[in-house]
Order: sequence, then C-alpha cells, then structure tokens
Amino acid sequence: MRLGIRLLLGVFLIVGLGAYFVLSTFSKEVKPGVRQGMEVALVDTANLLAELAADDMVQGRLSGEELAGGQLAAAFRRYKAREVQASVWGRVKDRPDFRLYVTDETGTVLYDSEGLAVGQDYSRWNDVMLTLRGQYGVRATRADPKDPRTSAMHVAAPVRHEGRLLGVLTVVAPTASVQPYAERSARRIRNGGAILLGVALLAGIALTWWLTKDVARLRAYARSVGVDGRTPLPALGAPELRELGSALEAMRARIDGRDYVERYVQTLTHEMKSPLSAIRGAAELLREPLPEPDRDRFLTNILEQERRMRDLVDRMLGLADLQHRQGLKDPAPVDLASLAVKVAASREPQAARRGVSVAVHGAEGAVVRGEAFLLEQALGNLVDNAISFAPRQSVVRITVRPGSHGLRMDVSDSGPGLPDFAVDKVFTPFFSLPRPDGEAKGTGLGLCFVREVALLHGGQAFLANRPEGGALSWIELPR
Repeated sequence: MRLGIRLLLGVFLIVGLGAYFVLSTFSKEVKPGVRQGMEVALVDTANLLAELAADDMVQGRLSGEELAGGQLAAAFRRYKAREVQASVWGRVKDRPDFRLYVTDETGTVLYDSEGLAVGQDYSRWNDVMLTLRGQYGVRATRADPKDPRTSAMHVAAPVRHEGRLLGVLTVVAPTASVQPYAERSARRIRNGGAILLGVALLAGIALTWWLTKDVARLRAYARSVGVDGRTPLPALGAPELRELGSALEAMRARIDGRDYVERYVQTLTHEMKSPLSAIRGAAELLREPLPEPDRDRFLTNILEQERRMRDLVDRMLGLADLQHRQGLKDPAPVDLASLAVKVAASREPQAARRGVSVAVHGAEGAVVRGEAFLLEQALGNLVDNAISFAPRQSVVRITVRPGSHGLRMDVSDSGPGLPDFAVDKVFTPFFSLPRPDGEAKGTGLGLCFVREVALLHGGQAFLANRPEGGALSWIELPR
C-alpha cells in the first residue's frame, strides 16, 4: 500500500474514531438531557401549584367529586381550554399537555384534571409514596407498556399548610411532547458528525498531500537520475527530506563518477588500440634503413595517429565536462542567425579545401537564452559533419527558422545520407561512418557532444535523411 494512502487512512481513522465516540456520547446524552430539563421545569411547576392546592385543601374545596369548587381546579380548566400557538425551535406547540392530580396524606386521589383517578389509591406509586415519606417523588410510566411513545413523567411536590403535610400534588407531562426536540438535536448532531467526517477527510487529503509531495518529488528525482544525470535535486520542504535528498545526490554523483570513469576508460582503451598499434608498427619500421619517401610516409602516419588520439582525448574531456554539468553557466541571450554566420565564416577554409560552399539563411529575431560558446561548438560539429560528407561543388546550408517547439538550426547537405542501420546509432558514442572520399573516420563523439549541448539548453538534436537526398541535422531549442 502506498505511503500516501496509509497516511490518509491513518488520519481519517484517528479523526473518525474520535468523532464517533464524541458523537455517540452526545447522541446518548441528548434524550436524557432533554428529559432532565423537562424534569427541572416540572419540579418548579409542581411546587408552585402545590401552594395553590394547599388553600383549597384547607378550605375543603378540593375533595371528593367537588372538582369545580377550588381555585386550582378552575384555573386548570381554563388552562386546558387555552389556544396555544407557540413556535419552539421550529416546531409549533398548539395545545396544553400537562395533567394534574392531588392526593391526601394517605395517597388517595382527591382531584384529577382528567377525571380518571379520583378516589383511587396512589400510595404505592413512587411519586406519591416517596413524597409522603419526605423524599423527592418522581416516576416515568408508560400508558401502554409496549409503546415507549406513551411514556409520561410524573413529578410530585408536597402540599403543606403551616408545616403539616396535607397531601401530594403531581404534575404529569408526556415525554412525547419533548421527543421531537430530542430527535431534532440528535439529527443535527449526526449531520454535524457527517460534516465533521467530510472535513476530516478533506483535511486528511490535504495533510497527506503536504506530507507526501516532497516524497513524490524525491522519488521522481531518483527515477530520473538513471535516465538523465542532469536532473537537479528538487526543492524539499522538510529538513529530514532535504538531508535525505542531499545524501542521494552525493551518492548519485559518486556512483555516476565511478561508472563514468570505468565506461570511458574501457572505451578510450579500445579506441586507442588502433592508433597505438599503427604508431608502434611505423616506429619499428623506422628503425630499419628505408628510402626517404617511405620514411616520410611513416612519419606522416605517426603524426596523423597522434593527432587522432589527441582529438579523441580532447573530445572525451569536453563531453565528460558536459555530461557532468547540472545546468548552464551564466546564460545570456544568443542570436542564432549571427551565430550561424560566425560558424559559416570559420568553416570557409575547410569547405574550400573540399570544394564545398556554406550558405546561411537566418531568421531575424531568433534569440534563445544559453551559452553562445557551446552552441557555436555544437553547430560547428554539425557543419563539419556535413562538409565531410558533401560532394564537391555542392552547398552546405545552415538555416535558422521557427520550429514546432521553439527555434531550429538546420544543417543540410547533398551527400549520400545515412544507411538504414545507422539512423538510430548516430548519437551513440564512438559510432562513426566512413567518409565518401576515403578519409579516416571521425572520433564518433561529435554528435554526442551536439546532443549534450542541446539537452543542456532544454532542447533536442536530430539527424535524418532528406527526401531529395543527403542528410539533415538540426538542433531545436526553446525560445
């Protein structure tokens, strides 16, 4: 499982579990909390009405069937007849819900606002029994034992006159009257929990992205190192990752250095065997008496092979420097048209010796940002290649023009072009084709140098056959 998914699951699991326990606790406390608030209100109501009932009981206006004689009974009848229109937290209360009954000191019901229990013995009900004992009397009883919606809360208060206990007054309120508010609160808590989990998920995603973005950059850097050694170390936020990135970069440099040295030493050794063998053979022959023309021919061969080895070493050193550079040094605007004119002028003597001319077609305003010296060397290598393969009395053309992704420097000739087997190998180090006039092969490093210069400038180098004959090489650079 990916690190980002693990972090996201971990964050979401922690937040989700915390939210679940908090919301579960809240949900469990909503209904009891609402009922507790209801009970507190009923306690005050019962004690207030008990004071009114005391006068009626002392004066004998609250006994037997004489329900209309007392002021408490009359007030309660008026209360039940009231039209209530109260909007409470979005719900309309349109009728009174309280029921009231009063017992004497033995627990016998003297008055019932509903007329249901007059004369019945309520001394065993907790609200009456506990109050008669001088304790707080309360109970919750269902009218239908199987239906929790029929539950009602009974809160009692003692009826006293001059310190003497006359009886018990109980206020009854159905819990169904407050149930919608409890459910509404529970629903809002659940909705809030869902929003909280959604926010937690988004926060987890953001946190995971923030924690893993540097890891992703470092992973991309490690992957690209094997393909392109110039990939710079990305900017990393966390100090630990910056330290890890620096260690990776140092390790890459050491590994690349070892691999590079081993690979190029082997290649250089292989490439120098031929000229060294030629020099040794010529030197051994020169130890013997030879005619002057032969002596001159062998000396020329030694000098030619020495030049070839020196050229090979110089080109390898230049290529090695390019391949180990991470970016341009002091880049500046470079006018490609002017650069092409300069390269063409520097190759005129070489082209004249081979009976070839160099023509330049430059687009105005073709400016890139880079190192003029490297771009001049790269374009010069392409022109050298074209001159080497161009037939006499032909023209090597340098054209600066817009490309599909920037600006192009094209070099075309009318030579034999590339054989099919060489199309994909021309940029391979030390790969070289024989010249048409029988001259010695090149070092096979010139086009490698061109490609490295193009890559260093954020561009590409190409070589292909022209439909009308000859070869076309070009460098495409970003504007």
